[in-house]
Amino acid sequence: MSENKQFNLQRIYLKDASLEVPHAPTVFKHAWKPKVDVQVNTQVQPLEAEQGHFEVELQITVTVTNAEQTAYIVEVKQAGLFTHRGLSDSELKPALGVHGPTALFPYVRETIADLVMKASFPQFVLQPINFEAIYQQHVQQLQQAQHEAAQQAKH
Repeated sequence: MSENKQFNLQRIYLKDASLEVPHAPTVFKHAWKPKVDVQVNTQVQPLEAEQGHFEVELQITVTVTNAEQTAYIVEVKQAGLFTHRGLSDSELKPALGVHGPTALFPYVRETIADLVMKASFPQFVLQPINFEAIYQQHVQQLQQAQHEAAQQAKH
């Protein structure tokens, strides 16, 4: 980015973290052959938009089942305060939708790994996430929905 265009992280903070082990201690009796489901959600909240302040929140929920029962559920909401200066709307949206979650991801990954370890389960390493691909998919879904709405309005 040029000198007059900036996108900066001001603060990173944990908004919420939870761990559930609904079938403890019986869940530890079974051989460990887990099935993992990872759900990812991001939200952008303008705080003082006219001053270029936004909150980006990354929520990741990991549900692990083993021997046909839920072993654990971990949910982490990590957020960051970001500021920008000089970015157009077309530059700001991908900065918030891609670069924001990318900056938050290592913190979410660490929190999830720590919680799983403290629950006495084998190490869990959250695989990298391509936030650019997720953002592009979201943009395509919005465009498709707008196209369908325009088609229905014509009929």
